[in-house]
Amino acid sequence: MTTQDAPRTRTRSYSYALAALDTGAALRLSGLEYMRALAAGEIGAPPSMITTLGFSNPLDLEDGKAAFEADAADFLLNPMGAVHGGFAATLLDTVMGAAVHTSLGPGLGFTTSDLSVKYTRAILPGTGRLRAEATIVHRGRQMATAQGTVIGLADGKLYAHGSTTCLIFPLTSVKG
Repeated sequence: MTTQDAPRTRTRSYSYALAALDTGAALRLSGLEYMRALAAGEIGAPPSMITTLGFSNPLDLEDGKAAFEADAADFLLNPMGAVHGGFAATLLDTVMGAAVHTSLGPGLGFTTSDLSVKYTRAILPGTGRLRAEATIVHRGRQMATAQGTVIGLADGKLYAHGSTTCLIFPLTSVKG
């Protein structure tokens, strides 16, 4: 049996301790402050898709902008041997949502209402590290739109791009 044929295991351990979360942080911090505190580990976060899929902490956070990085990995494959399209879609949804989040004032939340993804080439296990970047296109009182790209760091090629519409709403409390 070769190394490639050897069974692989990927294990993720986590604790879902809502009590450890600073649930008031979203009420008292701006979205940009919240995202920066989360990235720095200054406030707790529940287990999430970004850690399950191996995304980096948020990078280059600015008002209306965000970036994440992630590796194309063999545990993300579809039946044809390419990285599943849902990986790029989740990466884009995450980075575009983070860009919207950075524009919010204290006590405001958002949810994705629409996500559009366009794939320009297959992401393969050997593609390597990908960088997703997003910026806000429009920010209103109740709605924001953002656009994002997924670029291969090794080859500089565009793998996917997308847009989102997010609904903005007041948070009255944060509960698990």
